[in-house]
Amino acid sequence: MTDIARTRSHRRRLEWTLLSAVLLALVAWLSLPGNLDRANHVLQDAGTRFLTRTAQPDIVVVAIDDQSIAAIGRWPWRRALHAETIRRIDAQGPRAIGFDVLFNDEDLDYPQDDLLLASAIRTSGRVVLPVLRREYGPAGDMSDLPLPAFADAAAALGHVHVAPDTDGVVRSLYLQEGPATAPWQHFSAALQCVARQHSAGGQRCKQQETATVAPEEVADAKGWQRTGRTLISYAGGPSHFTAYSYIDVLRGAIPADAFKDKYVLVGASASGLGDMFATPTSAQSRLMPGVEVVAHVLDARLAGLHVQPATTVGNLLFSLVPVLCAMVLLLVAGPFAALAGSALLAVGTLLLSMALARWAGVQFAPAAALAGIALAYPLWSWRRLNAAADFLQMEMDHLKAEGLGMRLRKRPDDASDLLERRINAVERASRQLRELHHFVSDSLQQLPSPTLVCDERGGILLANRAAHQYVGNDQLSPLRGRGVADVLHTLVDTATREPIFTADRLAGPGMPEQSDGVDAQGRSLLVQCRPFSASAQAAWLITLVDLTEMRNAMRQRDEALHFISHDIRAPNSSILTLLEMQRAYPDRMAGEELMLRIERYARASLEMAENFVQLASAQSQEYRMAPLDLTALLAETVDDMWALARSRSVRITIESTPEYAPVTGDRALLGRALTNVLHNAVKFSPDGGSIRCAIKALPDQWAVSVHDEGPGIDPALQDRLFTPFQRLHDRSHPTIGGVGLGLALVRTVIVRHGGALEVSSEPGHGAEFRLLLPVAQVHALPE
Repeated sequence: MTDIARTRSHRRRLEWTLLSAVLLALVAWLSLPGNLDRANHVLQDAGTRFLTRTAQPDIVVVAIDDQSIAAIGRWPWRRALHAETIRRIDAQGPRAIGFDVLFNDEDLDYPQDDLLLASAIRTSGRVVLPVLRREYGPAGDMSDLPLPAFADAAAALGHVHVAPDTDGVVRSLYLQEGPATAPWQHFSAALQCVARQHSAGGQRCKQQETATVAPEEVADAKGWQRTGRTLISYAGGPSHFTAYSYIDVLRGAIPADAFKDKYVLVGASASGLGDMFATPTSAQSRLMPGVEVVAHVLDARLAGLHVQPATTVGNLLFSLVPVLCAMVLLLVAGPFAALAGSALLAVGTLLLSMALARWAGVQFAPAAALAGIALAYPLWSWRRLNAAADFLQMEMDHLKAEGLGMRLRKRPDDASDLLERRINAVERASRQLRELHHFVSDSLQQLPSPTLVCDERGGILLANRAAHQYVGNDQLSPLRGRGVADVLHTLVDTATREPIFTADRLAGPGMPEQSDGVDAQGRSLLVQCRPFSASAQAAWLITLVDLTEMRNAMRQRDEALHFISHDIRAPNSSILTLLEMQRAYPDRMAGEELMLRIERYARASLEMAENFVQLASAQSQEYRMAPLDLTALLAETVDDMWALARSRSVRITIESTPEYAPVTGDRALLGRALTNVLHNAVKFSPDGGSIRCAIKALPDQWAVSVHDEGPGIDPALQDRLFTPFQRLHDRSHPTIGGVGLGLALVRTVIVRHGGALEVSSEPGHGAEFRLLLPVAQVHALPE
């Protein structure tokens, strides 16, 4: 059985290792870039929406919105309006102004407006203008810059490009973009640079001088370069920042300190005007204006949040560790715990990816890990179900081989599922085994002898009712779990008087299978201790067979044989000796004396035989129970003893008795018992002594007492007084005959009538015997 379990465990670990290797290899492949991008984007976008934050109060958006278009007119507007807007914003003392409008063409209709706008930009000294990549024509890898007058007047230039993913959602950008010889910093970085320049007097934040020349003169043979990819940490969805309408700024319908010490971003948000992007935080398909995207980038920079995508190795480890933990959990935990643990691992992995992106600045791709965890449980469950089905089939084969397969055939109500059918079949076989177990257990409980099942160290595993009764313990406090050496510590070997059960003897080879013992109550026991050779849990089967009655019967048999061979034989031998002597010497003894001696020996032999037969009958025969009057029976017995008492001048008196004392019993045997007591009293009374008899009513009992004036009985000998063939007077009164059967008969008769026999005596003060008999439930006695 142990080898089978070890093989099954080895197979389980092997399957786990192979499944883990395959699953980890699959997860490693799925974690590579390009495999689960869409799933990762869905999970990462959910994390972005879940971890929104309050917008920086230092960022304000001036929106060229539908309200402004309706008030001013269709786009493009005159640049004099933009100049006035810059002056009004600059009048409140902002940190920097980002004008996200590309002025790369001259205004041929109003040339003076260009001069006004350039003057406003130069006068402010805080304006940042955008740079775009020209993505059309032969110069597609060149920068679209503002007009030289605007570029020269601006405090800084910055690109406003983003890096949409394959699904069109904007999640990242490059910190620098442009020709390889002169890349542009991002628009948000330029705004921060301008703010630092005015607060600390830093260097001018413009690009190299090449950035101020015409677009066609900054072409680079190496093409457009992008570096410093970073993820956009969105603070929220569209319209998340404080915003004022462009027309309200022109009208002065804004607070006087709306732009004080603020980053002001001016850009288009009207329908059909400017760039609109899908973002992770865009709800209900709402697009986000480009100027708000710049605001989110600036917000993250001001908050110190810089989120980078994890490296390939980092994503690989992030995906493999949770899957490996899930596989270990499946190996060591139960089904429900493994399922709950796998679910917690999946949720923990997702939350960890969100937390690391927010607080560690590294965004991991959790889709591969979640896919691995989702696959681990069903794949391992499939293997365990397959192993369970194989095990059930093997168990059914074993049960059939052991004769329990007769009821395992398919039933009409069985399910069509193979595993369900096997479970039902094994369940039916298990029910048979349980019934057999209960039958064996109940049979063990019904055994008359105390029986204990112990483990190899002597710990009790099972004890029947007889065992509980033997140790005086009720089954409410069972013996299970206790040590057999402690429970049976009073049981000692008959020959050596050493305890039979000790921890050393149970653990070693010195435990005999059968031995004779005696306990503290003097009971003689046959101890049978059989080891289990095919069980790992139960090592010993211990049975205690009570031989007390059998040993007592054997002792009585030996005493009876001794009585027959010696006591009865002695008078007969004396008679034969007298007859032989008479033949040899006829004149030595008178004929009359010879006849008296022969008569005396013959009567003694007859008396012994009668006493022996009467005791045997009292012990074994069925009593003829009938109502009788104990008062009358005592009077009759006293009358019968008159002749014997008169020969010794002993007076027998009945002092007090009820009018009648009803009992139910065998009249002849009760009479014989009273006769034996009175006969002993007369025999041991001195010449001229007296014997007093009485009957006293006790609760539910009659007490018949006989008190003599004999030599009395030593208290140390009173326990042996009613034992057959015990002649306690051999040394003190050797002249008084007897074989020790009279009082044994009295005790037997009284006990079989449901009564008891008591004696009170001290040496030199006579003896009093009390016969206690139950009161009969009768109202009339036969005459």
